[in-house]
Amino acid sequence: MLDLDTFTQENSKRIHAVESSFRSSGKPLSQPGRVLIGEGILMKQSRRGPQPKAFFLFNDVLVYGSIILKGRWLKNQQIIPLEDIQLEDLEDSVRMRNQWLIRAPRKSFYVAAASYEEKRAWFDRIEDCQNKMLQSKGGGRSSTFAVTWIPNQVSAVCMRCSNKFTVTQRRHHCRKCGFVVCGGCSKKRAVIEHIHPTKPLRVCTTCHSGLQRTELESHGMTRLRRDSTGRMDLDGDQVEDCYQEGEAEDRMEDHNPNRWMDARMDSWYPYMYLR
Repeated sequence: MLDLDTFTQENSKRIHAVESSFRSSGKPLSQPGRVLIGEGILMKQSRRGPQPKAFFLFNDVLVYGSIILKGRWLKNQQIIPLEDIQLEDLEDSVRMRNQWLIRAPRKSFYVAAASYEEKRAWFDRIEDCQNKMLQSKGGGRSSTFAVTWIPNQVSAVCMRCSNKFTVTQRRHHCRKCGFVVCGGCSKKRAVIEHIHPTKPLRVCTTCHSGLQRTELESHGMTRLRRDSTGRMDLDGDQVEDCYQEGEAEDRMEDHNPNRWMDARMDSWYPYMYLR
């Protein structure tokens, strides 16, 4: 068993090593009280299919990045506070075994481990760190999450207009619904606050209409009145587009072992390899 001073030194070295692996492109990760609990390689579902990513679990955040030069260099660092994460256990699929869903406000995605034992270790450690952190802070969990993007290969046609994708008719993703759509069906932009509070993001025409309607209603600009039949009508033609597409279309449907630091803060254990 390590004493406290040795543990602190070892933890500092490991965090510095993670920082260094991202080179100048990553944000500093060393903070008072932050502990690196474990690390490993998980398959992350992206728009182009499953890709190996390096994941690092700290006692307060989850960090991951793209692997360059056989793991010696990482890029595209992503940091997710644990209070913003919601985990959902999933059954095996044809494409991914030992998978689960990580939901977060800015990005939600599927990940998979090399074995069921590794999956349970990741799942349980994340939840354990999350629960301890929320208890110490006395805060609550996030309740708003980004949708998961549908992979490119799932659909050969636009999920809104059904036009076939070609070399010139490229695939895009709506940030609101996650559908694979063409450029013509995703010309609109809208602010989705839990993803980015100010930057307008690409959305499909259907989602744009729905967001526009919600915004108008929240500002009291849609004055609803009942006619003699009791039907709800919109007053004015300024929100006519909000209904056109929202109801017109239906929604169409080499791995390294992970290493762990014991999460209990009253004991100091070295990294362990999961077999």
